[in-house]
Amino acid sequence: MSTTEVKNTDAHIPDGAVRQRYSAAAQEREVALCCPVSYDPALLEQIPEEIIQKDYGCGDPTAFVREGDVVLDLGSGGGKLCYMAAQLVGESGRVIGVDCNQDMLGLARRYQQHMADVLGYANVDFRYGRIQDLALDLDLFHQQMGQLQTEGVEQSLELLNLMRSMRHEAPMIPDNSVDCVISNCVLNLVNPDDRKQLFREIYRVLKKGGRAAISDIVSDEDVPTDMQRDDHLWSGCLSGAWREDRFVDEFAEAGFYGIHVARYQKQPWQVIEGIEFRSATIMAYKGKEGACLERNQAVIYQGPFEHVKDDDGHIYKRGQRTAVCDKTFQLLMKEPYAGLFLAVEPLEEIALEDAAEFDCRRQALRHPRETKGMDYDATVVSDAGVCSVDGSCC
Repeated sequence: MSTTEVKNTDAHIPDGAVRQRYSAAAQEREVALCCPVSYDPALLEQIPEEIIQKDYGCGDPTAFVREGDVVLDLGSGGGKLCYMAAQLVGESGRVIGVDCNQDMLGLARRYQQHMADVLGYANVDFRYGRIQDLALDLDLFHQQMGQLQTEGVEQSLELLNLMRSMRHEAPMIPDNSVDCVISNCVLNLVNPDDRKQLFREIYRVLKKGGRAAISDIVSDEDVPTDMQRDDHLWSGCLSGAWREDRFVDEFAEAGFYGIHVARYQKQPWQVIEGIEFRSATIMAYKGKEGACLERNQAVIYQGPFEHVKDDDGHIYKRGQRTAVCDKTFQLLMKEPYAGLFLAVEPLEEIALEDAAEFDCRRQALRHPRETKGMDYDATVVSDAGVCSVDGSCC
């Protein structure tokens, strides 16, 4: 089978057809854009019926939002996910929705004050922009564009310079500013020529330790060219779908770690020409950058597999003390790895400023004496009654 990703065979498909269809869907509900999803009914109770009726998606990434988070919703549409997330993050959190469809934005913004009154706090903001270019605020750009005095070629050059300076000096979403990026059935609508940039942007805006929870439609086979050129199939979140394995690969290529399929729809949503299209939710994390420092730490992979390999090629054999750098040690103790590894910390902690460089390219076990110290000579005999509740040790 081919391993190629979706190609941009007809540039107008991801743009004009999508914009027109979703503008119409903001005015009147279109059932064909809906993939059955179960949302928390307690969160929906607070949201106006018009938003619920004109919401289109295929999953619920808000399940991965936490209290206090700064959340970014890519392709926020009528605002349902944003208003759900607003309840989950609470007054201490913040939610930003980004969409490039003015009709959908109008629907979402219309209820901002209503939702603030219902919740008792205002923590949701909607911005006009393209999700593959999160640095450019289109509302602000259009304001400043109207102030240009030049015409023709000179004006075109000024517009390019204006966009460049705005991205640099006043980015719509700054670097390292978001705890959780969510999206619900929108990434597949992005022009394939822009998809590498899209994932770079998701990575850019996340804080170190941040996470992405992306629900989208994937296919089990490559989508043929004639289907990609079908405006209705593309705008309906079908023919722009990633093949399921390539979708996961996009996160890895962008630099994420801990990537896993959090949810996968067993039965396909639609089958067209024998190709199955279904909903999947991918979780991925940012934060494996940084120096590799030697602090005499090790981890023990608990199983059940004979061994596993991480995204950087490190192999962990079941039951063995594998030497790791401090960065890897810290990552393996947190989600999504928590519970898979036992932590083996040194008897005497090595301060970060005193730690030497660790060669992460090597694959080595950690001798217990490296952890305890070469001169370790303790003998400890437990008191009776310590090792069990009933006082027996055997």
